Amino acid sequence: MDGRLVNVVNLMTLPLRTVHPNGMDDILFRELFTDHVDVLSAFHGYPGAIHQLVHGRPGPDRFHVRGFADEGTTTTPFDMVMRNRASRYHLVIDALNAARRTPTEASELKAWCEQQLLRDERYVVEHLQDMPEVRDRSLGDRAEQG
Repeated sequence: MDGRLVNVVNLMTLPLRTVHPNGMDDILFRELFTDHVDVLSAFHGYPGAIHQLVHGRPGPDRFHVRGFADEGTTTTPFDMVMRNRASRYHLVIDALNAARRTPTEASELKAWCEQQLLRDERYVVEHLQDMPEVRDRSLGDRAEQG
């Protein structure tokens, strides 16, 4: 298996059942997350919270969480995600770095992601707002694309 996306809606399914009544059973947890594959996670809170929830699961050190890192600054919404190293670009770079096999054109994709991070950072500094493609995006945009 090359990869998958698991959207965890209820965080309280991550702990063991002996820790929380909503915890998923070991069989389902292993089906979703395996026992040995690195897990990259984006979380809109402190990364330590996820680490606490997966404590006791197989290989908890393989869970790599990007989340809120308080820098004591006020900025734009997407810039804060970038400062927390939790943007889509950071996650792609993390996935490429963690890959057991180097995907074709991985270095080009990584370089492109790094360019996007620089481009977005420069735009925020110059305009004091997120780029229009980020700022003006809505959930309806995805539905209209088909």
